[in-house]
Amino acid sequence: MAHRRLSGAADTYAGYRVRLVETLRGRGIRDLAVLKAFAETPRHLFVPPAVRHRAYDDAALPIGNGQTISQPFMQARYLEALRLTGTERVLEIGTGSGYQTALLGALAGTVFSVERVESLAVAAQRALREAGVANVSVLLGDGTLGWSAYAPYDAILVAAGGPAVPPPLVEQLAPEGRILIPLGKRGAQVLTLVERTGSEGAHAGALRHTPLGSARFVPLVGEHGFDA
Repeated sequence: MAHRRLSGAADTYAGYRVRLVETLRGRGIRDLAVLKAFAETPRHLFVPPAVRHRAYDDAALPIGNGQTISQPFMQARYLEALRLTGTERVLEIGTGSGYQTALLGALAGTVFSVERVESLAVAAQRALREAGVANVSVLLGDGTLGWSAYAPYDAILVAAGGPAVPPPLVEQLAPEGRILIPLGKRGAQVLTLVERTGSEGAHAGALRHTPLGSARFVPLVGEHGFDA
């Protein structure tokens, strides 16, 4: 699990992080590891200076290139749904600001994240270094193709809405692994947990889809997603 050493400047935001954690707890987040990750991860490092004063609001914020850093409550819901224990190899599709990548780094063993927008990938890598997150890697590329070099993955988190689960992600999923992905049309999706069944028996490798509620994400763009 990643260990963070927050600088003195970062510590000036500690009270805001505590308040955010209490907000998440009040909205029903119960996973103690998830709450701890939010308490220790400096969200202000992952947002543009112009909106840094709102870094610990429970709200989505713009990060440029038509992208946003998601609402913390929604991210906490996704992270709870993945049921991470601290040892998993995780693939994230859509690095964005890098904040969710950092949260995953606090909850899993290793994280591999793919971002298609170069400026976002560069900024995310810089913020991850500044935050002291050492167990994540970022790749510039088409997220719908996954990152086959480090497969299989115990969990895959897709931070954009697509029309269907990209086949390469299914291929890169470990036995009994799970994919969390918003599925549906542009602008309105259903957050869906896709789980691969056990590795033995007649139904080995089958996928079980569980809807978790409505969601609204930026479109998943790529070979197995929407056109740009």
